[in-house]
Amino acid sequence: MGYSSSSKFPLLMPLMVACLIMAASGSNFHNDFDITWGDGRGKIANNGEVLTLSLDKQSGSGFQSKNEYLFGKIDMQLKLVPGNSAGTVTAYHLSSKGSTWDEIDFEFLGNLSGDPYILHTNVFSQGKGNREQQFYLWFDPTTDFHTYSILWNPQRIIFSVDDTPIREFKNMESIGVPFPKNQPMRIYSSLWNADDWATRGGLVKTDWTQAPFTASYRNFNADACVWSNGASSCKSNAPSSSTSTNNAWFSQEMDSAKQQRLQWVQQNYMIYNYCTDAKRFPQGLPPECKMS
Repeated sequence: MGYSSSSKFPLLMPLMVACLIMAASGSNFHNDFDITWGDGRGKIANNGEVLTLSLDKQSGSGFQSKNEYLFGKIDMQLKLVPGNSAGTVTAYHLSSKGSTWDEIDFEFLGNLSGDPYILHTNVFSQGKGNREQQFYLWFDPTTDFHTYSILWNPQRIIFSVDDTPIREFKNMESIGVPFPKNQPMRIYSSLWNADDWATRGGLVKTDWTQAPFTASYRNFNADACVWSNGASSCKSNAPSSSTSTNNAWFSQEMDSAKQQRLQWVQQNYMIYNYCTDAKRFPQGLPPECKMS
């Protein structure tokens, strides 16, 4: 499958234009993030406007946010490793600590030149994941920056690409499904070698003659509740006008237009959905699958 289909691509053109117009405002990576590993392979440049991670045969690299968050709308623009990226993984996720951690994942699985990246998503709650959905993208994510967003509020988690929703995970505690809502999470990102599994189940190995591999980041924006010293910057876990410039995200859900876009992505670009993998769950699909 290629990056676009001429019959479908025009539907997304207004979104592409809108995305270019709504670039996130003045974040500075020096203020918001720490490069945590990689021996100099992670770099912040352009007065804090751009961050790059690199991978070579000796090591990858990674960073994490200085702040922890408990609910928010998180945006980051990424430009992924170009060319033959097989064997590499660029991970970008929210995660808490401990044995019963919560996590909200974007992972980008590299591929041979000309083959599409795979966007891998997952949601962990109370240390349990196994909720993978995978997608191809309708564009080449290596030629320009695109916005990858996580909307996380008490009712739902929405994964979006260039403001187009690709996945929704609803709070279904009422039927016994744990939902991430009590543990603050940091933002993490890393670029690393996973050629034992990432590309076609490990059949395609990393071509180290192409190294160093580099992914780039810009325009981070967090409209979110910051967790500090055991308390949230949002009163009663709900943002007020004094703590959030735009608090619509806290109760946001998808309108009919967004639901149509979500269905468009899932019908045309989803390549794996745990909720349809009956072989994996011989005792029956997880309960949330029966509700969607």
